[in-house]
Amino acid sequence: MSKPSVPQGTRDLTPEVVRKRLFLLATLRNIFEQCGFQPIETPSMENLTTLMGKYGEEGDRLVFKVLNNGLNDPNKHDKTRSALENVLQGKNDVNLTERALRYDLTIPFARYVVMHQSELQFPFRRYQMQPVWRADRPQKGRYREFWQCDVDIVGSNSLINEAELLYIYREAFFQLAVPEVVVRINSRKVLTGIAQYCGAEEKLVDITTAIDKLDKVGEEGVVKELSERGLTDKQIQDIIRLINCTELDRLEQEFIATEISEGILGIKELRDTIAYHSTLAKLEWNNSTLKIDFTLARGLSYYTGIIVEVNCNDPRIKMGSIGGGGRYDDLTGLFGLKDLSGVGVSFGIDRIYDVMEELHLFPAEIGVGTKAMIVNTGGENELYALNILKQLRSQNIAAEIYPEPLKFDKQMKYIFNRSIPFAIIIENEEREQGNVRIKNFAAGTQTKISIEVLIKTLS
Repeated sequence: MSKPSVPQGTRDLTPEVVRKRLFLLATLRNIFEQCGFQPIETPSMENLTTLMGKYGEEGDRLVFKVLNNGLNDPNKHDKTRSALENVLQGKNDVNLTERALRYDLTIPFARYVVMHQSELQFPFRRYQMQPVWRADRPQKGRYREFWQCDVDIVGSNSLINEAELLYIYREAFFQLAVPEVVVRINSRKVLTGIAQYCGAEEKLVDITTAIDKLDKVGEEGVVKELSERGLTDKQIQDIIRLINCTELDRLEQEFIATEISEGILGIKELRDTIAYHSTLAKLEWNNSTLKIDFTLARGLSYYTGIIVEVNCNDPRIKMGSIGGGGRYDDLTGLFGLKDLSGVGVSFGIDRIYDVMEELHLFPAEIGVGTKAMIVNTGGENELYALNILKQLRSQNIAAEIYPEPLKFDKQMKYIFNRSIPFAIIIENEEREQGNVRIKNFAAGTQTKISIEVLIKTLS
């Protein structure tokens, strides 16, 4: 019999890990709710037509397709074989697969808005926390099944929305105590302006796809890919020079001199967004910085305006982006609802978890659910213990009792191995006096106390 395993790129999560993830999600949820966002959920599977063609050439290849039911029906074998041949040639065929696992939360959200538009009040502010799946190559910080957490505002063109999302990023990482966070910001309009500047607007997708790999392959790798995608040496030199600009004024002057209106508009939107955000910003955000970065591209094809990406630059870790997003002016137009602008950002929950775990940022107490366990000494003591257990739980103290009156040492070892901080011991003397003995593992002490003091101690 083969040894049990999980699919590559997926993981089992232990109780301790789940508790830490719940802490992370709860922190984010509280911030979203405070800022007026509403929760929604969408199905794990979407129709394949909903997802395909929305993520660019490389993204589409990473969509996990789900085989149709009934493919073993003898009456469908010919259609199935033909469909398989089409799929092997890179074509989708409804006779083999009509559905796919969610690739992200943004496209399903656009579909949701179109389907529920008559029920929504616009601008609609939504947050969503659910798993997504990508047929990517697993590596550190990159999984095939992982959680995303998205925050979006649709039905408004105001750049105040972008400023609010920047606020949410910086407030979230401040509350989570993640150090050296850099929130990078750029504009797809600026990137379009750069493509126009070098006379290659028709290759905008090629350009942004190549630039998006800068942190993985370096400048030399980007130059090589741009060349392979058909850009001339002069065009490549202009692209590299312009994305390496460090000042808004300098790049703006390049656009003004060549009358690149799209680029000029992108610069203005960056300025306005930063001005709004500066008003919202808090002085205590000393763990994060906001940085304009013209090398930021974000390869997804649906972005049209401001784009954002977040990194943790702490030298103790090596991790890709832990969040990102941007403006999409007509994403719902993909499903028939035109002229509804939106903007949103995503938190990479699994990567943020990995960063916090590696830097020991989770509060120590959240890894343990039970605060105290009662040792079961049997007989009348057992009933007395159950009464105490009821009182503890009525005071919202997480407590449990060992279910069988086994040997004392075995029960204590179980409590210690569970990392439960307190053991409550009840023997005949304690029951007769209406007291308990409490063992504090951290302090290494054991004390006889009343029930009232026990409740105060554990509260």
